[in-house]
Amino acid sequence: MSWYLMVIKNYAGFSGRARRKEYWMFYLMNCIIVVALAILLSILTVITGAMGFMAIYYLYALFIFLPALAVTIRRLHDIGKSGWWYLIVFIPLIGVIWLIVLLATEGNAGENQYGPDPKAQQV
Repeated sequence: MSWYLMVIKNYAGFSGRARRKEYWMFYLMNCIIVVALAILLSILTVITGAMGFMAIYYLYALFIFLPALAVTIRRLHDIGKSGWWYLIVFIPLIGVIWLIVLLATEGNAGENQYGPDPKAQQV
């Protein structure tokens, strides 16, 4: 949970680097929250018959968009790539796979053009 909160505290911080653990723990916690929200809101919708509960899900998605984008770009910075590499997802089929491989790649050891090594700072 601390990794998730660390990303939220750096809400729209696009500069710097994010280690693999920060990125993947954030996305794991985000997936857990999304699934829990979907289940809870679906149950509430079935019980009450009101569709208004889904607005909570959309508000969460809107809230989490910028931090998710920022941590992805910082993750790309950690491997020495520009944040513009995120646009690779628009290449059909292969783009998403390529981005996942980039995001799973170990970061550059030592300082790079985007800042100091976050792994060395948190040891």
